[in-house]
Amino acid sequence: MLTATGLSCVRGERRLFAGLDLAVGPGEWLHVQGENGAGKTSLLRILSSLSPPADGEIRWRGEPIKELAEEYRREMLFLGHHGAVKEDLTPFENLMISARLDGAALDAATALTALARFGLRGREDLSVRFLSAGQKRRVLLARLAVRQARLWILDEPFTALDVKAVDMLSGLIETHLAGGGMAILTSHQSMPLPNGRVLKL
Repeated sequence: MLTATGLSCVRGERRLFAGLDLAVGPGEWLHVQGENGAGKTSLLRILSSLSPPADGEIRWRGEPIKELAEEYRREMLFLGHHGAVKEDLTPFENLMISARLDGAALDAATALTALARFGLRGREDLSVRFLSAGQKRRVLLARLAVRQARLWILDEPFTALDVKAVDMLSGLIETHLAGGGMAILTSHQSMPLPNGRVLKL
């Protein structure tokens, strides 16, 4: 379980939020909502340990994440709003490199299957620079299909996706939750998934 107590976030001279508590357990997901500039992305970066909170504490399985360090990062996958894909590499190369950086074992057949699942069959060996914005987003999201992380933290994962890709991603998240996984995400779309709660900033 991921828990946070008394979280505060300050950017410049502005306090985005303060005294924030949350908890997400196996099979549960949290939908973070709020106006632009409310601190949604900042909260997700804090929960993924990429940024420190101004105040408060985050615990994973009862232990502070600042003490768990790499152990927490191995069990958590963060996908930011701006896709971290390398334009000069192919979708296949991007996926394989991401797996190595995550410290996860990934064979070529599994990587190709994941890319095909996200509609990239036939584009596996094409430079990412030639893909559309939606296709680039699919390359990034294919990591969800191959990374064995218990906690997914997703910042606007449905951005630039067409209706078919939205359905595929929704199904992937639902399967993740059914297997005891957890998810925290921001999205402007309604999410018809079970065991969800909304956190408004």
